[in-house]
Amino acid sequence: MNMQQNNYIIEVQNVSKYFGEKVALDNINLKVKKGEFVTILGPSGCGKTTLLRLIAGFQTASEGEIRIAGQEITQTPPHQRPVNTVFQKYALFPHLNVYDNIAFGLKLKKLPAPIIEKKVKGALKMVGMTDYEYRDVDSLSGGQQQRVAIARAIVNNPEVLLLDEPLAALDLKMRKDMQMELKELHKSLGVTFVYVTHDQEEALTLSDTIVVMSEGKIQQIGTPMDIYNEPINSFVADFIGESNILNAVMIKDKLVHFAGHEFECVDEGFGDNSPVDIVIRPEDIYIFDPSDAAQLTGTVTSCIFKGVHYEMLVQTKEGYELMVQDYHCFEAGREVGLLVKPFDIHVMKKERTCNTFEGRMVDEKHVEFLGCEFECLPMTDIELGANVQVEVDFDKVILQDNEEDGMLTGDVNFILYKGNHYHLTVRSDWDEDVFVDTNDVWDDGDRVGITIAPEHIRLNKL
Repeated sequence: MNMQQNNYIIEVQNVSKYFGEKVALDNINLKVKKGEFVTILGPSGCGKTTLLRLIAGFQTASEGEIRIAGQEITQTPPHQRPVNTVFQKYALFPHLNVYDNIAFGLKLKKLPAPIIEKKVKGALKMVGMTDYEYRDVDSLSGGQQQRVAIARAIVNNPEVLLLDEPLAALDLKMRKDMQMELKELHKSLGVTFVYVTHDQEEALTLSDTIVVMSEGKIQQIGTPMDIYNEPINSFVADFIGESNILNAVMIKDKLVHFAGHEFECVDEGFGDNSPVDIVIRPEDIYIFDPSDAAQLTGTVTSCIFKGVHYEMLVQTKEGYELMVQDYHCFEAGREVGLLVKPFDIHVMKKERTCNTFEGRMVDEKHVEFLGCEFECLPMTDIELGANVQVEVDFDKVILQDNEEDGMLTGDVNFILYKGNHYHLTVRSDWDEDVFVDTNDVWDDGDRVGITIAPEHIRLNKL
Protein backbone atom coordinates (compact mmCIF):
# COMPACT_ATOMS: atom_id res chain seq x y z
CA MET A 1 0.00 0.00 0.00
CA ASN A 2 2.85 2.37 0.83
CA MET A 3 4.34 1.78 -2.58
CA GLN A 4 1.09 2.89 -4.18
CA GLN A 5 0.80 5.97 -1.97
CA ASN A 6 4.39 6.92 -2.78
CA ASN A 7 3.75 6.53 -6.49
CA TYR A 8 0.44 8.41 -6.63
CA ILE A 9 0.47 11.95 -5.29
CA ILE A 10 -3.27 12.44 -5.98
CA GLU A 11 -5.99 9.80 -5.71
CA VAL A 12 -9.58 10.70 -6.51
CA GLN A 13 -11.91 7.81 -5.66
CA ASN A 14 -15.62 7.61 -6.59
CA VAL A 15 -16.01 11.38 -6.34
CA SER A 16 -19.33 13.00 -7.29
CA LYS A 17 -20.40 16.61 -6.94
CA TYR A 18 -23.99 17.85 -7.02
CA PHE A 19 -25.27 21.42 -7.21
CA GLY A 20 -28.88 20.88 -6.20
CA GLU A 21 -30.34 18.52 -8.83
CA LYS A 22 -27.46 19.12 -11.27
CA VAL A 23 -24.71 16.48 -11.43
CA ALA A 24 -21.43 18.36 -12.02
CA LEU A 25 -19.19 15.31 -11.49
CA ASP A 26 -20.36 11.73 -11.81
CA ASN A 27 -18.28 9.08 -10.00
CA ILE A 28 -14.79 10.32 -10.95
CA ASN A 29 -11.78 8.04 -10.44
CA LEU A 30 -8.33 9.47 -11.18
CA LYS A 31 -4.77 8.76 -10.04
CA VAL A 32 -1.93 11.19 -10.66
CA LYS A 33 1.71 10.11 -10.33
CA LYS A 34 4.31 12.19 -8.53
CA GLY A 35 5.98 14.68 -10.87
CA GLU A 36 3.50 14.07 -13.70
CA PHE A 37 2.04 16.80 -15.95
CA VAL A 38 -1.66 15.89 -16.14
CA THR A 39 -4.11 17.92 -18.22
CA ILE A 40 -7.85 17.77 -17.62
CA LEU A 41 -9.38 18.56 -21.00
CA GLY A 42 -12.95 19.13 -22.10
CA PRO A 43 -15.51 21.63 -23.38
CA SER A 44 -16.97 24.30 -21.09
CA GLY A 45 -19.42 22.87 -18.57
CA CYS A 46 -17.86 19.37 -18.60
CA GLY A 47 -16.81 19.51 -14.91
CA LYS A 48 -13.03 20.00 -15.32
CA THR A 49 -12.80 23.18 -13.20
CA THR A 50 -15.11 21.65 -10.55
CA LEU A 51 -12.72 18.68 -10.30
CA LEU A 52 -9.73 21.02 -9.91
CA ARG A 53 -11.58 23.03 -7.23
CA LEU A 54 -12.32 19.83 -5.29
CA ILE A 55 -8.61 18.90 -5.34
CA ALA A 56 -7.72 22.47 -4.26
CA GLY A 57 -10.34 22.45 -1.48
CA PHE A 58 -12.39 25.44 -2.73
CA GLN A 59 -15.39 23.12 -3.00
CA THR A 60 -16.26 19.90 -1.18
CA ALA A 61 -17.13 16.58 -2.79
CA SER A 62 -20.73 15.38 -2.33
CA GLU A 63 -19.52 11.77 -2.41
CA GLY A 64 -16.20 9.95 -2.55
CA GLU A 65 -12.69 10.52 -1.25
CA ILE A 66 -9.65 12.58 -2.27
CA ARG A 67 -6.11 11.77 -1.10
CA ILE A 68 -2.97 13.84 -1.58
CA ALA A 69 0.40 12.23 -0.74
CA GLY A 70 -1.48 9.38 0.92
CA GLN A 71 -3.43 11.68 3.27
CA GLU A 72 -7.24 11.74 3.08
CA ILE A 73 -8.05 15.45 2.58
CA THR A 74 -11.65 15.39 1.26
CA GLN A 75 -12.84 17.87 3.92
CA THR A 76 -9.49 19.62 4.63
CA PRO A 77 -9.54 23.41 4.02
CA PRO A 78 -7.41 24.75 1.11
CA HIS A 79 -4.63 26.34 3.18
CA GLN A 80 -3.92 23.01 4.89
CA ARG A 81 -3.42 21.12 1.63
CA PRO A 82 0.04 20.72 -0.02
CA VAL A 83 -1.25 22.37 -3.20
CA ASN A 84 -1.22 25.84 -4.76
CA THR A 85 -3.51 27.14 -7.49
CA VAL A 86 -2.79 29.46 -10.42
CA PHE A 87 -6.04 30.99 -11.67
CA GLN A 88 -7.08 32.13 -15.14
CA LYS A 89 -7.37 35.72 -13.92
CA TYR A 90 -4.05 35.43 -11.97
CA ALA A 91 -5.70 36.97 -8.85
CA LEU A 92 -2.69 39.22 -8.12
CA PHE A 93 -3.03 42.00 -5.53
CA PRO A 94 -3.00 45.28 -7.53
CA HIS A 95 -1.89 47.38 -4.51
CA LEU A 96 1.24 45.23 -3.93
CA ASN A 97 4.39 45.15 -6.07
CA VAL A 98 5.77 41.95 -7.59
CA TYR A 99 7.95 41.12 -4.56
CA ASP A 100 5.12 41.59 -2.04
CA ASN A 101 2.68 39.60 -4.18
CA ILE A 102 5.04 36.63 -4.16
CA ALA A 103 5.96 37.07 -0.48
CA PHE A 104 2.33 37.37 0.67
CA GLY A 105 1.83 33.71 1.69
CA LEU A 106 5.27 33.51 3.33
CA LYS A 107 4.54 36.63 5.43
CA LEU A 108 1.27 35.05 6.58
CA LYS A 109 3.32 32.10 7.83
CA LYS A 110 5.48 34.65 9.75
CA LEU A 111 8.75 33.43 8.26
CA PRO A 112 11.88 35.52 9.01
CA ALA A 113 12.54 38.31 6.45
CA PRO A 114 15.92 36.87 5.22
CA ILE A 115 14.25 33.49 4.44
CA ILE A 116 11.35 35.24 2.67
CA GLU A 117 13.80 37.26 0.57
CA LYS A 118 15.78 34.18 -0.40
CA LYS A 119 12.65 32.24 -1.38
CA VAL A 120 11.12 35.14 -3.36
CA LYS A 121 14.36 35.74 -5.28
CA GLY A 122 14.62 32.01 -6.02
CA ALA A 123 11.06 31.94 -7.34
CA LEU A 124 11.63 35.06 -9.48
CA LYS A 125 14.76 33.53 -10.95
CA MET A 126 12.87 30.35 -11.77
CA VAL A 127 10.25 32.22 -13.80
CA GLY A 128 12.81 34.52 -15.43
CA MET A 129 11.73 37.77 -13.70
CA THR A 130 14.74 38.58 -11.52
CA ASP A 131 14.76 42.34 -12.23
CA TYR A 132 11.04 42.88 -11.73
CA GLU A 133 10.68 42.54 -7.96
CA TYR A 134 9.75 46.18 -7.24
CA ARG A 135 7.58 46.72 -10.30
CA ASP A 136 3.90 47.51 -9.96
CA VAL A 137 1.90 44.45 -11.15
CA ASP A 138 -0.44 46.65 -13.25
CA SER A 139 2.55 47.76 -15.35
CA LEU A 140 3.31 44.15 -16.40
CA SER A 141 2.18 42.41 -19.59
CA GLY A 142 -0.21 39.44 -19.43
CA GLY A 143 2.64 36.97 -19.81
CA GLN A 144 4.66 38.68 -17.02
CA GLN A 145 1.64 38.69 -14.69
CA GLN A 146 1.23 35.00 -15.46
CA ARG A 147 4.83 34.36 -14.37
CA VAL A 148 4.33 36.31 -11.14
CA ALA A 149 1.23 34.20 -10.40
CA ILE A 150 3.28 31.02 -10.95
CA ALA A 151 6.14 32.36 -8.82
CA ARG A 152 3.68 33.13 -6.01
CA ALA A 153 2.39 29.56 -6.22
CA ILE A 154 5.78 27.81 -6.31
CA VAL A 155 7.39 29.90 -3.55
CA ASN A 156 5.49 27.78 -1.00
CA ASN A 157 7.09 24.57 -2.34
CA PRO A 158 3.74 22.85 -2.99
CA GLU A 159 3.74 19.16 -3.85
CA VAL A 160 1.06 19.85 -6.46
CA LEU A 161 0.54 22.91 -8.65
CA LEU A 162 -3.03 23.32 -9.93
CA LEU A 163 -3.46 25.52 -13.01
CA ASP A 164 -6.94 26.60 -14.10
CA GLU A 165 -6.85 27.71 -17.78
CA PRO A 166 -3.82 29.89 -16.92
CA LEU A 167 -3.03 30.91 -20.51
CA ALA A 168 -6.60 31.64 -21.68
CA ALA A 169 -6.23 35.42 -21.31
CA LEU A 170 -3.06 35.63 -23.45
CA ASP A 171 -2.80 36.24 -27.19
CA LEU A 172 -1.81 33.32 -29.44
CA LYS A 173 1.94 34.08 -29.72
CA MET A 174 2.30 34.72 -25.97
CA ARG A 175 0.32 31.54 -25.25
CA LYS A 176 2.68 29.45 -27.41
CA ASP A 177 5.73 30.98 -25.68
CA MET A 178 4.25 30.38 -22.23
CA GLN A 179 3.40 26.77 -23.10
CA MET A 180 7.09 26.11 -23.75
CA GLU A 181 8.06 27.94 -20.56
CA LEU A 182 5.55 25.97 -18.49
CA LYS A 183 6.90 22.73 -19.91
CA GLU A 184 10.47 23.76 -19.00
CA LEU A 185 9.34 24.95 -15.57
CA HIS A 186 7.64 21.63 -14.88
CA LYS A 187 10.82 19.82 -15.81
CA SER A 188 13.06 21.97 -13.59
CA LEU A 189 10.71 22.05 -10.57
CA GLY A 190 9.84 18.36 -10.54
CA VAL A 191 6.45 19.31 -9.05
CA THR A 192 3.21 17.59 -10.08
CA PHE A 193 1.18 19.83 -12.42
CA VAL A 194 -2.59 19.39 -12.81
CA TYR A 195 -3.65 21.67 -15.64
CA VAL A 196 -7.17 22.49 -16.83
CA THR A 197 -7.85 23.62 -20.40
CA HIS A 198 -10.41 23.38 -23.21
CA ASP A 199 -7.62 23.81 -25.80
CA GLN A 200 -6.81 20.43 -27.38
CA GLU A 201 -3.54 21.58 -28.94
CA GLU A 202 -2.35 22.89 -25.58
CA ALA A 203 -3.17 19.55 -23.94
CA LEU A 204 -1.30 17.59 -26.64
CA THR A 205 1.72 19.94 -26.38
CA LEU A 206 2.13 20.04 -22.60
CA SER A 207 0.94 16.80 -21.05
CA ASP A 208 2.35 13.49 -19.95
CA THR A 209 -1.25 12.34 -19.44
CA ILE A 210 -4.54 13.75 -20.73
CA VAL A 211 -7.87 13.22 -18.95
CA VAL A 212 -10.72 13.90 -21.41
CA MET A 213 -14.01 14.89 -19.76
CA SER A 214 -17.55 15.38 -20.99
CA GLU A 215 -20.85 15.84 -19.11
CA GLY A 216 -19.23 15.35 -15.69
CA LYS A 217 -17.62 12.03 -16.61
CA ILE A 218 -14.11 10.96 -17.59
CA GLN A 219 -14.23 9.65 -21.18
CA GLN A 220 -10.60 8.56 -21.55
CA ILE A 221 -7.24 8.79 -19.76
CA GLY A 222 -4.03 8.30 -21.74
CA THR A 223 -0.86 9.77 -23.21
CA PRO A 224 -1.32 12.46 -25.90
CA MET A 225 -0.38 9.84 -28.51
CA ASP A 226 -2.93 7.31 -27.19
CA ILE A 227 -5.71 9.89 -27.06
CA TYR A 228 -4.97 11.10 -30.60
CA ASN A 229 -4.32 7.74 -32.28
CA GLU A 230 -6.62 5.49 -30.24
CA PRO A 231 -9.67 7.55 -29.18
CA ILE A 232 -12.09 5.45 -27.15
CA ASN A 233 -15.28 6.93 -28.60
CA SER A 234 -16.57 9.44 -31.13
CA PHE A 235 -16.65 12.30 -28.59
CA VAL A 236 -12.90 11.96 -27.91
CA ALA A 237 -12.09 11.45 -31.60
CA ASP A 238 -14.03 14.58 -32.54
CA PHE A 239 -12.77 16.71 -29.66
CA ILE A 240 -9.06 15.95 -30.16
CA GLY A 241 -7.88 17.19 -33.55
CA GLU A 242 -9.60 16.91 -36.92
CA SER A 243 -11.30 13.59 -37.67
CA ASN A 244 -13.39 11.75 -40.19
CA ILE A 245 -15.92 9.79 -38.11
CA LEU A 246 -18.31 7.47 -39.95
CA ASN A 247 -20.88 4.81 -39.16
CA ALA A 248 -19.54 1.39 -40.09
CA VAL A 249 -20.23 -2.33 -39.79
CA MET A 250 -17.54 -4.74 -38.63
CA ILE A 251 -18.12 -7.60 -41.09
CA LYS A 252 -15.63 -9.83 -39.28
CA ASP A 253 -12.20 -9.48 -37.64
CA LYS A 254 -9.95 -7.21 -39.75
CA LEU A 255 -12.70 -6.34 -42.26
CA VAL A 256 -14.97 -3.31 -41.93
CA HIS A 257 -17.62 -1.76 -44.21
CA PHE A 258 -18.09 2.02 -44.47
CA ALA A 259 -18.66 4.71 -47.12
CA GLY A 260 -20.17 2.05 -49.39
CA HIS A 261 -17.05 -0.19 -49.49
CA GLU A 262 -15.25 -2.91 -47.57
CA PHE A 263 -11.83 -2.10 -46.10
CA GLU A 264 -9.17 -4.22 -44.46
CA CYS A 265 -8.27 -3.02 -40.96
CA VAL A 266 -6.25 -4.34 -38.01
CA ASP A 267 -9.01 -4.38 -35.36
CA GLU A 268 -10.43 -7.58 -33.91
CA GLY A 269 -12.91 -8.68 -31.28
CA PHE A 270 -15.94 -6.58 -32.24
CA GLY A 271 -17.99 -9.58 -33.42
CA ASP A 272 -19.43 -10.28 -36.87
CA ASN A 273 -21.75 -7.77 -38.56
CA SER A 274 -21.54 -5.41 -35.56
CA PRO A 275 -22.38 -1.70 -35.90
CA VAL A 276 -19.28 0.36 -35.01
CA ASP A 277 -17.85 3.85 -35.53
CA ILE A 278 -14.61 4.37 -37.41
CA VAL A 279 -12.23 7.30 -37.25
CA ILE A 280 -9.65 8.21 -39.89
CA ARG A 281 -7.41 11.21 -39.35
CA PRO A 282 -7.29 13.57 -42.38
CA GLU A 283 -3.49 13.24 -42.67
CA ASP A 284 -3.84 9.43 -43.00
CA ILE A 285 -5.83 9.51 -46.25
CA TYR A 286 -3.75 9.28 -49.44
CA ILE A 287 -5.02 11.51 -52.25
CA PHE A 288 -3.94 11.24 -55.91
CA ASP A 289 -5.20 11.39 -59.50
CA PRO A 290 -7.80 8.64 -60.15
CA SER A 291 -6.20 5.21 -60.73
CA ASP A 292 -6.80 1.51 -60.09
CA ALA A 293 -5.10 1.89 -56.68
CA ALA A 294 -8.00 4.05 -55.39
CA GLN A 295 -10.40 2.52 -52.89
CA LEU A 296 -12.70 5.55 -53.18
CA THR A 297 -13.11 8.13 -55.93
CA GLY A 298 -14.66 11.57 -55.69
CA THR A 299 -14.49 15.29 -56.37
CA VAL A 300 -12.64 17.94 -54.36
CA THR A 301 -15.22 20.51 -53.15
CA SER A 302 -12.82 22.85 -51.30
CA CYS A 303 -9.08 23.32 -50.82
CA ILE A 304 -7.56 25.60 -48.17
CA PHE A 305 -3.84 26.20 -47.54
CA LYS A 306 -3.13 25.76 -43.82
CA GLY A 307 0.51 26.84 -43.67
CA VAL A 308 2.10 23.39 -43.61
CA HIS A 309 -0.43 21.41 -45.64
CA TYR A 310 -3.55 21.80 -47.75
CA GLU A 311 -6.89 20.85 -46.24
CA MET A 312 -9.33 19.46 -48.79
CA LEU A 313 -12.92 18.26 -48.63
CA VAL A 314 -13.70 15.41 -51.01
CA GLN A 315 -17.23 14.31 -51.93
CA THR A 316 -17.07 10.60 -52.78
CA LYS A 317 -19.19 8.99 -55.53
CA GLU A 318 -21.24 7.33 -52.76
CA GLY A 319 -22.13 10.71 -51.21
CA TYR A 320 -19.72 10.86 -48.25
CA GLU A 321 -17.67 13.96 -47.44
CA LEU A 322 -14.12 13.29 -46.20
CA MET A 323 -11.50 15.74 -44.99
CA VAL A 324 -8.01 15.11 -46.39
CA GLN A 325 -4.76 16.87 -45.43
CA ASP A 326 -1.83 16.64 -47.82
CA TYR A 327 1.29 18.58 -48.84
CA HIS A 328 0.07 18.58 -52.44
CA CYS A 329 -2.73 20.82 -53.64
CA PHE A 330 -5.75 19.28 -55.39
CA GLU A 331 -7.95 22.24 -56.31
CA ALA A 332 -11.77 22.33 -56.06
CA GLY A 333 -13.53 20.53 -58.93
CA ARG A 334 -10.71 18.04 -59.51
CA GLU A 335 -11.48 14.30 -59.68
CA VAL A 336 -9.34 12.31 -57.22
CA GLY A 337 -8.71 8.84 -55.86
CA LEU A 338 -8.40 8.09 -52.14
CA LEU A 339 -6.70 5.27 -50.27
CA VAL A 340 -6.56 4.35 -46.57
CA LYS A 341 -4.13 1.77 -45.18
CA PRO A 342 -5.49 -0.87 -42.73
CA PHE A 343 -3.61 0.46 -39.66
CA ASP A 344 -4.94 3.99 -40.25
CA ILE A 345 -8.57 2.88 -39.79
CA HIS A 346 -9.39 3.02 -36.09
CA VAL A 347 -12.53 1.09 -35.08
CA MET A 348 -14.48 2.23 -32.01
CA LYS A 349 -17.31 0.55 -30.15
CA LYS A 350 -20.63 2.32 -30.69
CA GLU A 351 -21.85 3.93 -27.48
CA ARG A 352 -25.47 3.33 -28.50
CA THR A 353 -27.41 2.16 -31.56
CA CYS A 354 -30.73 3.89 -30.78
CA ASN A 355 -32.39 6.16 -28.18
CA THR A 356 -33.46 4.25 -25.07
CA PHE A 357 -35.75 5.76 -22.42
CA GLU A 358 -37.65 4.49 -19.42
CA GLY A 359 -41.39 4.99 -19.80
CA ARG A 360 -44.82 4.13 -18.40
CA MET A 361 -47.97 3.02 -20.23
CA VAL A 362 -50.74 5.61 -19.75
CA ASP A 363 -53.30 3.67 -21.82
CA GLU A 364 -53.03 1.31 -24.77
CA LYS A 365 -52.30 4.19 -27.20
CA HIS A 366 -50.20 6.49 -25.00
CA VAL A 367 -46.85 6.17 -23.27
CA GLU A 368 -45.17 8.65 -20.94
CA PHE A 369 -41.42 9.31 -21.21
CA LEU A 370 -39.10 12.34 -21.20
CA GLY A 371 -41.73 14.04 -19.00
CA CYS A 372 -44.31 14.01 -21.83
CA GLU A 373 -47.18 11.85 -23.04
CA PHE A 374 -46.60 10.44 -26.55
CA GLU A 375 -49.06 8.66 -28.79
CA CYS A 376 -47.91 5.17 -29.78
CA LEU A 377 -49.35 2.30 -31.83
CA PRO A 378 -52.00 0.30 -29.91
CA MET A 379 -50.36 -2.02 -27.35
CA THR A 380 -52.82 -4.60 -26.04
CA ASP A 381 -50.28 -6.92 -24.42
CA ILE A 382 -48.85 -4.35 -21.95
CA GLU A 383 -51.03 -3.47 -18.96
CA LEU A 384 -51.80 0.13 -18.05
CA GLY A 385 -49.36 1.76 -15.65
CA ALA A 386 -46.66 -0.80 -16.49
CA ASN A 387 -43.04 0.39 -16.79
CA VAL A 388 -41.63 -0.05 -20.30
CA GLN A 389 -38.41 0.46 -22.22
CA VAL A 390 -38.90 2.92 -25.06
CA GLU A 391 -36.69 2.73 -28.16
CA VAL A 392 -36.54 5.33 -30.96
CA ASP A 393 -34.10 5.25 -33.88
CA PHE A 394 -31.87 8.34 -34.23
CA ASP A 395 -33.24 9.25 -37.68
CA LYS A 396 -36.87 9.01 -36.51
CA VAL A 397 -36.58 11.96 -34.12
CA ILE A 398 -37.74 15.16 -35.85
CA LEU A 399 -36.42 18.56 -34.74
CA GLN A 400 -38.58 21.66 -35.21
CA ASP A 401 -37.28 25.21 -35.71
CA ASN A 402 -40.29 26.49 -33.84
CA GLU A 403 -40.11 24.94 -30.39
CA GLU A 404 -43.89 25.32 -29.89
CA ASP A 405 -44.36 22.74 -32.69
CA GLY A 406 -42.55 20.05 -30.68
CA MET A 407 -44.00 17.67 -28.11
CA LEU A 408 -41.15 18.74 -25.85
CA THR A 409 -38.24 21.17 -26.14
CA GLY A 410 -34.48 21.09 -25.67
CA ASP A 411 -31.10 22.55 -26.65
CA VAL A 412 -28.59 21.22 -29.18
CA ASN A 413 -25.42 20.66 -27.14
CA PHE A 414 -23.14 18.45 -29.26
CA ILE A 415 -22.83 18.13 -33.04
CA LEU A 416 -20.89 15.35 -34.76
CA TYR A 417 -20.59 15.22 -38.56
CA LYS A 418 -20.53 11.61 -39.75
CA GLY A 419 -19.64 11.92 -43.42
CA ASN A 420 -23.16 12.11 -44.88
CA HIS A 421 -25.26 13.33 -41.93
CA TYR A 422 -25.08 15.06 -38.54
CA HIS A 423 -25.43 13.17 -35.26
CA LEU A 424 -26.75 15.60 -32.63
CA THR A 425 -27.09 15.38 -28.89
CA VAL A 426 -30.12 17.38 -27.73
CA ARG A 427 -30.44 17.98 -24.00
CA SER A 428 -34.18 17.92 -23.37
CA ASP A 429 -35.79 20.13 -20.75
CA TRP A 430 -36.40 16.90 -18.85
CA ASP A 431 -32.57 16.82 -18.51
CA GLU A 432 -32.20 13.63 -20.56
CA ASP A 433 -30.29 13.42 -23.84
CA VAL A 434 -32.06 12.70 -27.12
CA PHE A 435 -29.81 11.61 -30.01
CA VAL A 436 -30.78 12.66 -33.54
CA ASP A 437 -29.49 11.81 -37.04
CA THR A 438 -30.33 14.58 -39.51
CA ASN A 439 -29.22 16.26 -42.73
CA ASP A 440 -30.40 19.64 -41.46
CA VAL A 441 -27.75 22.06 -40.21
CA TRP A 442 -28.13 23.13 -36.58
CA ASP A 443 -25.84 25.18 -34.34
CA ASP A 444 -24.62 24.37 -30.87
CA GLY A 445 -27.05 25.94 -28.38
CA ASP A 446 -30.04 26.06 -30.79
CA ARG A 447 -33.40 25.78 -29.04
CA VAL A 448 -35.53 23.10 -30.73
CA GLY A 449 -38.87 21.34 -30.55
CA ILE A 450 -38.76 17.52 -30.53
CA THR A 451 -41.38 15.35 -32.30
CA ILE A 452 -41.63 11.54 -32.54
CA ALA A 453 -44.35 9.87 -34.66
CA PRO A 454 -46.40 7.05 -33.03
CA GLU A 455 -45.15 4.41 -35.50
CA HIS A 456 -41.50 5.14 -34.58
CA ILE A 457 -41.91 4.39 -30.87
CA ARG A 458 -40.96 0.79 -29.96
CA LEU A 459 -42.01 -0.51 -26.55
CA ASN A 460 -40.72 -3.48 -24.55
CA LYS A 461 -41.93 -4.73 -21.19
CA LEU A 462 -39.44 -4.19 -18.37
